[in-house]
Amino acid sequence: MIKRFFKKDEGNAMILVSLALTALLAATGLVIDGGKLYMTQSHLQKTANASALSGAQKLLTSEAATTTIVKETLYHHEELPSLEQVSFGQLRVKVDLEKQVPLSFSGLIGNDSSTVTVDATAGLGTMGAATGAVPLGIDRSFNLEYYKEYELKTDTTGSDTGWFGILALGGPGAATYYDNFINGYQHEIQIGNVIDTETGNVAGKTREAINERINNCPYSMEQAIDKNCSRIILVPVYEPYNVQSNQIKQVKITGFAYFYITEPTSGKETSVHGMFIKKAGPGKIDEHADNRGAFSIRLLE
Repeated sequence: MIKRFFKKDEGNAMILVSLALTALLAATGLVIDGGKLYMTQSHLQKTANASALSGAQKLLTSEAATTTIVKETLYHHEELPSLEQVSFGQLRVKVDLEKQVPLSFSGLIGNDSSTVTVDATAGLGTMGAATGAVPLGIDRSFNLEYYKEYELKTDTTGSDTGWFGILALGGPGAATYYDNFINGYQHEIQIGNVIDTETGNVAGKTREAINERINNCPYSMEQAIDKNCSRIILVPVYEPYNVQSNQIKQVKITGFAYFYITEPTSGKETSVHGMFIKKAGPGKIDEHADNRGAFSIRLLE
């Protein structure tokens, strides 16, 4: 009788051990499959974000160009087959991705795969802060026309009460002006900043800087936009802040504009020739900034 008792107990123990092992294997399988789904979802979301942000750079060109960039980005991340759709709103693009993830242990209970879906929306907003601006500026009151040829004079009189002025970004002096024109001002400028104007003779340095920028970017406007090269300059938009004796001594930044330089300067010419264009670039969005065609990109969802 005692032997039957122990045999029965051993049988119960075997059943309990079997159930425990089964439960442990199931839990392990769920952890492994759950980890696989999490990693896939994380990778897919990052890919959707990258493709939406990249595509948004072309929103000012066309929906077709935007879609092309989205697909190129997805192809680079090996996720082009996951693309469900590319949709558009007002200065925004949305990318929807979907992927079937094969499951290992969950297949034992009938779940061979699971669907992971993500989406990302990126859009353009008016640029309100940026680095890389050149030491030229335009008055916010000027009613500029995009893609029309303009002549910006940089003669010895410096800034005046017209629609165009020269800014002393980082301090006065021709050397500082030239460095900022060639390389862009390396500190952030944002709307509301008060900037001194440059009153010295910068015509010669302007000629040198313009010609160097063109030599480094001998491309048409469309090519220059695609390559984001030096022929396109970021110009602050301002309003007069401190005017003395009919001269603007200080200005307040109210926005930004992009300007494509169309031709080099020669001889004793004191003008910058080019046109204002619409373009997206690095910077911070501020809904209070003046919209003069300079936009920045951000994720919206």
